[in-house]
Amino acid sequence: MNHFLSLCEQVIGKENIILNETEGQAYVTDWRKRFKGKALAILRPGTTEQVAHLVRLCNTHMVTIVPQGGNTGLVLGSVPDQSGKQVVMSLTRLKRIRQIDPINNTLTVEAGCLLAEAQNAAGQIQRLFPLSLASEGSCTIGGNLSTNAGGTGVLQYGNARELCLGLEVVTANGDIWDGLRGLRKDNTGYDLRDLYIGAEGTLGIITAAVLKLYPQPKAQVTALAAVTSPDAALSLLALAQAHAGATLTAFELMSAVCVELVRKHFPEIAAPTLTPSPEYVLLEISDHESESHANTLLENLLNSAMESHIVTDAVVATSLQQSKALWHLREHISMAQAAEGKNIKHDVSLPISEIARFVESTNALLQEAFIGCQMVIFGHLGDGNLHYNVSPPKDMPDSSFILYQATINQIVHDNVHRFGGSISAEHGIGMLKKEELLRYKSPLEIQLMRHIKAALDPQNLMNPGKIL
Repeated sequence: MNHFLSLCEQVIGKENIILNETEGQAYVTDWRKRFKGKALAILRPGTTEQVAHLVRLCNTHMVTIVPQGGNTGLVLGSVPDQSGKQVVMSLTRLKRIRQIDPINNTLTVEAGCLLAEAQNAAGQIQRLFPLSLASEGSCTIGGNLSTNAGGTGVLQYGNARELCLGLEVVTANGDIWDGLRGLRKDNTGYDLRDLYIGAEGTLGIITAAVLKLYPQPKAQVTALAAVTSPDAALSLLALAQAHAGATLTAFELMSAVCVELVRKHFPEIAAPTLTPSPEYVLLEISDHESESHANTLLENLLNSAMESHIVTDAVVATSLQQSKALWHLREHISMAQAAEGKNIKHDVSLPISEIARFVESTNALLQEAFIGCQMVIFGHLGDGNLHYNVSPPKDMPDSSFILYQATINQIVHDNVHRFGGSISAEHGIGMLKKEELLRYKSPLEIQLMRHIKAALDPQNLMNPGKIL
């Protein structure tokens, strides 16, 4: 391997190869600090051509590759295994904004560009790039596309797949596919772009993308509403869509447990106090007319919801600071839960109409199996994505509870499957869920996926052991 590393050094320079185990900790440890892999080396190319050259070297020397962006994933998709034979291909140096086209409403960026930087670049030309995640200050565009990230704007704008018009990809044999076409219509055969989006780096390495922009709204108004149940939240969603139509851009569900955890661990968040309720909804309207028009829409919606006894209490943010406080309440849930102790996470999606029944029945099944366990449920109700997390009963140590992870996963995922849902909505499969994928996907689907993998990566060098 010394000869291989020497050749890599000639391509990207010694300073861009990390061999020291201490320096490489952040690249081999997963975001939740629960898994630590081992890498032959961390390679940090600075151009697409360097990525391609390195991939060709890996082909020649049969070295497997783990592509990596910000390493913010939650399913062990962007870290190496423990063999010490894989290289991590970090794309963080590929961070240029290549082109901004305000007429075509597109932004062309490299894969290592932070999501927040892409948002800021769009804002500088009075445009909106609507993908929004709690980790936007550290996750990268390449990672967002490789996992088909969702976030809070999916209700109106769609997942990362819908926000990408074209890709540049280094294939598994080291060729560069230039698909950076800013076209909204291109019906010329198989859509290769969609194969690479959501593939978690198992088919090739995304190095750049053409992103879709939107006109920046003239106003965004936010409200927090108290509701009695997920079923009531769904009634509010239907009412909000009837009142606000396409201006409804976010609709987030948070259980009372979530709000209590954030208040406990982040008391500095100046969120308003509402009448105590089992569930809360954070909703946002983005308006292209005026702030007064947006406020009128929201006030009429909430008045109607109160009159219909769908909402028991509500508050509307009257300043940017108040709006940020409401969003901080939502965005700090995962951190608050981590501060409270270990938990078992699930990122699931369901037909929106089935969410209330799913929550009720799954809660009952878990309480039967683990009396006193605590469900921390939140997510993007408007697009059917729930983060259904389970914390231990108060009298059970975290270390004991985690031993039941496989049992709890099966209870939750079996019920997701029963209601016609998916065991991964926006986090991906990675190493963490690949065995469960076999349980819930049909044999034909798995066979077709294996055929695609074999066709595009015949030597199985691209992120092996992930997804399949």
